[in-house]
Amino acid sequence: MDAKEIEPKQTATTTWNRETIPKVMKIVSTKLPQRDLVSLLLVSPWLYRTLTCFPPLWMALDFREMNKAGDRLIAATSLPRYQHVKEINLEFAQDIEDEHLEVLQSKCFVSLQKLESLNLNGCQKISDKGIEAIASTCSKLKVFSIYWNVRVTDIGIKHVVENCKQIVDLNFSGCKNISDKALQLIAENYQELESLNLTRCIKLTDGGLQQILSKCSSLQSLNLYALSSFTDKAYKKISSLPLLKFLDLCGAQNLSDEGLSCIAKCKNIVSLNLTWCVRVTDVGVVAIAEGCTSLEFLSLFGIVGVTDKCLEVLSRFCSNTVTTLDVNGCIGIKMIWYQLPVANGPL
Repeated sequence: MDAKEIEPKQTATTTWNRETIPKVMKIVSTKLPQRDLVSLLLVSPWLYRTLTCFPPLWMALDFREMNKAGDRLIAATSLPRYQHVKEINLEFAQDIEDEHLEVLQSKCFVSLQKLESLNLNGCQKISDKGIEAIASTCSKLKVFSIYWNVRVTDIGIKHVVENCKQIVDLNFSGCKNISDKALQLIAENYQELESLNLTRCIKLTDGGLQQILSKCSSLQSLNLYALSSFTDKAYKKISSLPLLKFLDLCGAQNLSDEGLSCIAKCKNIVSLNLTWCVRVTDVGVVAIAEGCTSLEFLSLFGIVGVTDKCLEVLSRFCSNTVTTLDVNGCIGIKMIWYQLPVANGPL
């Protein structure tokens, strides 16, 4: 075979590598995790140029569980391709401290102007100081999560409220040092709030929760897991949330049938966790069955005061919607004759 016969094939291959592959990968890349996407930049110079010039691919930064996350974050936000980043995930990332967030504030301000979602879950070295730095930089933030941080206080929440006016989703799970003062700030400034997680925020009282319930009527998801200090005084006001779909009251030891009957007025609830709500009986669950007819998930785990009676009513009103029902530990339930799917173990 002579050179003239080989040349067209080489030209076709080159065209394929330079044009076709980048076009195909541009489409495929929108479905890839960010770490795989970054690896693609090393495949070829043509692919590198194509992908780095396509802004939709560079709207997220994922440093979840990575080491040296603080340095990586600063380096990434200094690159032109991350000038429009909308999401940053630092969940359980290592080596991220207040100082890194302060550097972002001073040197990478432009890159964070469009940031909408920030996940600082498990970043134990971040304090109010770091929250102040990042909040003052991200005015368009909508989703903020700082799960299990015992250094953040009401002061940090105040910085968020003062600088980030578009928040609709807050997760303060395990933030044991925030108090009713933080809830007051949230209630007064985020009346369009859609999701709030207060799991194990042990300093909160009825007064703080009532402020949230009276002013944040757009809430669709409310997590009050492991908060045994609340009473019916607050629980009754949950009825003022007409859009509520997801409610977690696991461990609500003071929730009575009267409080639960008020919650039953939330007609749109699809997921309700009543695990270890030890004061609840058939009366409260019957009210839920009759009122929340869109219910899909219900946990009665560990409630000894419920019997087959409430399950009969659930079967009558919710059999077409419920997909998961957990009755483990409910010693008052003797027979499984009703037409509802039953969980076989704890959730």
